[in-house]
Amino acid sequence: MVDPAKINAVSAKCYEENLEFRQFLKENADYDEVDAQFLRLHNKLFANYDCCQCANCCRAYAITLTHNDIETITQHLGQSKDDFIIENLEESIFDEGEYRLKTQPCMFLCADGKCRIQDIKPSSCKAFPFTDQPDRMLSMLGIIDFAEECPVVFEILERLKEMYGFRR
Repeated sequence: MVDPAKINAVSAKCYEENLEFRQFLKENADYDEVDAQFLRLHNKLFANYDCCQCANCCRAYAITLTHNDIETITQHLGQSKDDFIIENLEESIFDEGEYRLKTQPCMFLCADGKCRIQDIKPSSCKAFPFTDQPDRMLSMLGIIDFAEECPVVFEILERLKEMYGFRR
């Protein structure tokens, strides 16, 4: 597995190859099988990976919060929902009725890489990097971008290339 501190540089070298691999899969792979392979690799690689030792995603991406996430977080923090929204959030430009944190890195990221609200993490944080979700071929560009921050996503792509015998 690539060192999280070096993932940007390592992934950048593979970016064009990853785009070509995406095209290769679109033309040659069974999409359901690709989903199954992603799921198997996701489960295998994340089983023994401590994301808190990396936390690159918490530094790089602004998380999206649903109304349920906000309700849970504000109850946990003992803060008013309205005050929390005004002080910390902006409306999401992608999903109506959802909000994004105004700051990066994430305001809940601690210096040691742990999450201050780990037990009640927002749904978007729990789901990241979405490599266990169906329809991966429809979001391969996002997966390729996530490989720039997440060593596990990078490893999933590398192992898939190996499985398909794909190399430039």
